[in-house]
Amino acid sequence: MDAADTTVLLDRVRGTADALRRGSAQVDSGRTAPDLGYRLVREAGLLTLLVPREFGGEGLSFLDYTKILETLAVGDGATALGLNMHYVAIGSLCETGRSELPAAADRFRSWIFQEVVEHGRMFTSATAETGSGARIRHIHTTYRSAGDSYILKGTRSCVSPAGIADHYVIAAREEGTAIADEVSHFVVSKADPGVSFSDPWDGAALRGTRTATMTLSDVAVPRHRLFLGEEGLSLFRLVREPHWTVSGCMGAYLGIAESILRLTVGLLRGDERRRSSPALQADVGRLAVDLRAARALVHSAARLVDEEKGSLEAHTAVHAAKYCIAELAPRLALGAVRLCGADALRGPGPLERLLREASLCSVLPAGPEESLEYVGKSALGHNMFDTQICDW
Repeated sequence: MDAADTTVLLDRVRGTADALRRGSAQVDSGRTAPDLGYRLVREAGLLTLLVPREFGGEGLSFLDYTKILETLAVGDGATALGLNMHYVAIGSLCETGRSELPAAADRFRSWIFQEVVEHGRMFTSATAETGSGARIRHIHTTYRSAGDSYILKGTRSCVSPAGIADHYVIAAREEGTAIADEVSHFVVSKADPGVSFSDPWDGAALRGTRTATMTLSDVAVPRHRLFLGEEGLSLFRLVREPHWTVSGCMGAYLGIAESILRLTVGLLRGDERRRSSPALQADVGRLAVDLRAARALVHSAARLVDEEKGSLEAHTAVHAAKYCIAELAPRLALGAVRLCGADALRGPGPLERLLREASLCSVLPAGPEESLEYVGKSALGHNMFDTQICDW
């Protein structure tokens, strides 16, 4: 994408972010459903950011996507995180060249892109389960072969945006197996008979993600919706392309952190006495430096994904960056409270909402401890391409 195209796209994203920001308080309070936010995302053409240009998309790199997600999250982190789930579902397909795929996989990918580009359909990843989180080796959802279809049964937790996305990428193990050494992914439509959703999760923050539980009651999935047209590829692909599952959301975390710092500085600028204090200036400077360092690490990791996708260095870098930004956002929130006092906690207000949202950045998978474990294993020389080494 040339400079002119990039400028036009960024202007479009900033306009969408501003519109989302204006409605974020109503969504957070539950007075407005998040459907409008996702409609704005669709209308802005943000579902095709990574789809290759030959298929009608923008063809962005992972680094460019990370920056776009950050820009969107400055307006509303919840919707940015929901959009990221679309790319968690389809991102690996966008990065795979046509020559790398067998015929069945190429047909599957072409169908996905047609759904997104021509029909404006939104995908999402629905991997987590209660008790096992996003570790797909421990999932209980099962499938069995039945003629021209696969029959899926199970419950997925923490699905977002539930009921808004058109298609859901589901991980399942074959019926009759215990520990899932081989896992397959399937595309389930929200219109498929047997699909249902609970009421949205009533969490402390991020209502705009519209997170809920999804139940699959003997859902028949046509064979052409088997991910890449082959069973048992999921763990193999995950250890070789972990950046979407682990760190696709890094840009959204950066946007949330940037918003916290901007609002903190905005409050302090209005107090001439305090803003002249050397101690306060140093405290604000420390937060600003921490954010700059985290952004540099995140952007460096994203660039490595583009330049050395599939390498151990890139995988380790995204885990390190995910740990850094996931820990930074809550720390910035605590800094805002310490520096701004009651002004930071006064609600409902944008900074108070961001403080709640930041607390969840260190909870969503992969969590800080999981990220550190990967970096530590890599440093100690473990074979990180062995599916038995990583507790997926």
